[in-house]
Amino acid sequence: MAARADLIHRLTTSTQLSVDGAATQATRIGSTYSVSGNNITAGTMGGLTKSAGDTITTAAASQTQGSYSVTTAGSAFSLTESFILGDAVNPIGSGVDVSSGVVVDMPAYGSVTTQSGGVAGSLAGTITSAGVMTLTAGGAGTSATGQFVSEISID
Repeated sequence: MAARADLIHRLTTSTQLSVDGAATQATRIGSTYSVSGNNITAGTMGGLTKSAGDTITTAAASQTQGSYSVTTAGSAFSLTESFILGDAVNPIGSGVDVSSGVVVDMPAYGSVTTQSGGVAGSLAGTITSAGVMTLTAGGAGTSATGQFVSEISID
């Protein structure tokens, strides 16, 4: 008896090379001051003060010290003071430099996220018809993926 069979053989190859760009995200933190307490009298209330001689207000506000005393001597009291020195305002055009796709310096703010990369360098990828892969790592922020698929189906 004769048999009929269809034979299909597929070879698929692919290479994917990618380079991520340099990026930075910064959030300027402002100065904050808080005070709370009980059984306390404020001679002078603490707070925030604009920097002396700073007409444009690019410097962070500094702390003004308060003067506090216990209202009823011998009784329980509490005092909590908190101060966070904020970031100065950077002039436009300063704070981030990118050279050859890499972030070389970042803004000096209280909260900074930076992703460095973007240099292809020697990034390369080849696949021969025999399925031999050659992937070469690149610079920072690069990735290389190679794939060879051999599929045989008999119907």
